[in-house]
Amino acid sequence: MFFILGLGTLLPWNFFMTASLYFQRRLETNESSNGTEVVRKEYYFNNWMTLLSQLPLLLFTLLNSFLYPRISEAIRIAGSLVFILLLFILTAVLVKVPMEEDCFFSVTMATIWFINSFGAVLQGSLFGLVGMLPQKYSSIFMSGQGLAGTFAAIAMIIAIGSKTDHETAALGYFITPCVGTLLTLFSYLVLPRLGFAQYYLKKSSTYEADTTDELLKESSMVENGKLAGHVNGSAIGNSAKGSSVAEAEPRSDGTKQAFLPLEQVERGQAKASVIEVFKKIWVMAFCVTFVFTVTLSVFPAITVDVKTTSERENWESYFISVCCFLIFNINDWLGRTITTKIRWPSKESRLFPVLVISRVVFIPLLMFCNVQSRNYLPVLFEHDAAFSVIMVFFSLSSGYFVCLSMSYAPQLVEPKDAETAGALMTFFLALGLSIGAALSFPLRKLI
Repeated sequence: MFFILGLGTLLPWNFFMTASLYFQRRLETNESSNGTEVVRKEYYFNNWMTLLSQLPLLLFTLLNSFLYPRISEAIRIAGSLVFILLLFILTAVLVKVPMEEDCFFSVTMATIWFINSFGAVLQGSLFGLVGMLPQKYSSIFMSGQGLAGTFAAIAMIIAIGSKTDHETAALGYFITPCVGTLLTLFSYLVLPRLGFAQYYLKKSSTYEADTTDELLKESSMVENGKLAGHVNGSAIGNSAKGSSVAEAEPRSDGTKQAFLPLEQVERGQAKASVIEVFKKIWVMAFCVTFVFTVTLSVFPAITVDVKTTSERENWESYFISVCCFLIFNINDWLGRTITTKIRWPSKESRLFPVLVISRVVFIPLLMFCNVQSRNYLPVLFEHDAAFSVIMVFFSLSSGYFVCLSMSYAPQLVEPKDAETAGALMTFFLALGLSIGAALSFPLRKLI
């Protein structure tokens, strides 16, 4: 279910990004009576889509401290999914609605802004939710996020190969994320009913005092996937009703001693300030920012304009969907998944930030591919295979270093400060996405 939840968080971004050919066809060309296509206007759709997708993430990450305590988790997650579903339905309906290009562009940009605003709330809330479970669930959740792009790319390839007209194919394509969002909503609603999830996600636990048979109701916080109550090696059990209790330890006189929640034991231990936490994780914060800055500066704003040199029939229709989106998303997901088995370099290694910085080489490599149209730079890597190989290493390293950075950061602080570290890393992740999106404008002009 956490894999599906991870998949659902990035469906909006990936489905709009992968559908760039549909939007470009509708915005930038107009079919005349004799069947030829006449270019009307350059909207720089991919640049604006990238920027207006990532700015809401940065904005709502900054507003987290004000928004989250005032709105319950259920409303934030379920409400966001409902609004995302409605906006996807609107996008699907607009496929069949004739509109003037400027009006369609404005409506689409507004839809992208709002759908990613709700997506930002959803992602931040689910990151907090998955943090209450054991660490492996964070990797599973991020693996689901990585596969969202693959899911969108395969849906686009199927739509192209359906041999139907462009409108029908686009309608079927945008109906797909509606089904995916419904499945994500269903998974979230079912999750609290599972005993295993209740064990970790229950916000208030009842602790049993056997000497008086009195149930003490205490509010327990969950941190780093460990339920409060593990004190002096005591185990956590489930009562008949499924609530979590701390098992009592026998005393020498035959009675039993009930343990208090971990929060009560550590009540005197205040959480470190944001500045103190940042000083411990600043290297990881820099790494996640730099990885996404490099990635979003060229993908998809520049990579989507690479043209095939092959003369194979119909390959041009599939080229971007396969060599750009499918290759990127499969290898990004693979890079994230590898971190469950391989974690190199270590979080203390100075080599880690050096390798992250070295990814900047992918920016000129991709700019020198067969990007059209060009103004200044020559084409050095014209063949489709060269572009595909560069995309493999570009996306594999992106997923790998992002996942390592996000998982290393909470390990560099005390358990009580892991939540603060996670919030900081989410902010710097959003910052990297926004910087990369902004850089895509001058880089595209440079080509």
